[in-house]
Amino acid sequence: MKTLAYQRAARCAMLILSLSVMAGCATRQQPLYYWGGYQLQVYGHFKGEKGPEEQIQALEEIREQAAAEGKALPPGFRAHLAMLYGQTGRSEQLVEHLETEKKQFPESSAYVDFLLKKAKPAQEGK
Repeated sequence: MKTLAYQRAARCAMLILSLSVMAGCATRQQPLYYWGGYQLQVYGHFKGEKGPEEQIQALEEIREQAAAEGKALPPGFRAHLAMLYGQTGRSEQLVEHLETEKKQFPESSAYVDFLLKKAKPAQEGK
């Protein structure tokens, strides 16, 4: 009777051990987008911790890292970068990044078109 109980316990322990080993060998799914420090930059923007130029520099570095690793940037990244370029008066970069955002995420077309219409008067004034 005790032998049967020990055998069942041993089988159960082996099952648990083998399942945990197999789970440990599973590869993690890679994230869909390269985030880098983007979320921290957006948080810093809303907290007013850094000026637009510092944020542009940080986001451009993140963009270059993503390109070097062949990874896609998350939704809103280029739109946020465009907004920062707009704040510094660089309307060419603003339009370029908004157009890229629209190509990468077509579902944002209506909003990006709205932003582009607002940027036109500023661009025509130059």
